[in-house]
Amino acid sequence: MSTEAIPGSAVEDFHAVMGQLDWPMHLVTAVSRDGERNGCLLGFATQCAIHPPRYFVFLSKNNHTFDVAEQAEALGVHLPDPGQIDLAIRFGTRTGDEVDKLAPETWHDGPLGVPILDEVTRWFVGRILDRLEVGDHMGYLLEPVAASSAGHPMGQLGFQSVKHLDAGHDADPDED
Repeated sequence: MSTEAIPGSAVEDFHAVMGQLDWPMHLVTAVSRDGERNGCLLGFATQCAIHPPRYFVFLSKNNHTFDVAEQAEALGVHLPDPGQIDLAIRFGTRTGDEVDKLAPETWHDGPLGVPILDEVTRWFVGRILDRLEVGDHMGYLLEPVAASSAGHPMGQLGFQSVKHLDAGHDADPDED
């Protein structure tokens, strides 16, 4: 069903409800088959199975990291702590079309060559098992292959802390 079939007020009301939630924010990193590395801030992600463990992340098709992820075999999923708003700003307000977002960061090659941000102690690398188109985003079904849980047991950077940021790319393809 397209959004044209949904009354405008229902879409606006839905966005208002979602805008009040405090989704956990993620930093996703990727490396393409030809070695290009990039990363972005995203809020659409969820664990979707326990046995075997599976996780879905959703990247805007307008995001430069989407282009890299389309040529990747795995993604790095980082869960920043509440005090790491600076990382959200660096990864969420600039576009990889114009800057190398990893250049000012300290990172290392993790499993499957995926960049792991040294500042973020909670992360995992997931092999991409499948891709699912969902409107203006692409869903990546991930199978975790490595993880670090060295961070704080509670708390993560949430949407309410970053919703004021101007994105490097607008998610709406009609807005570019």
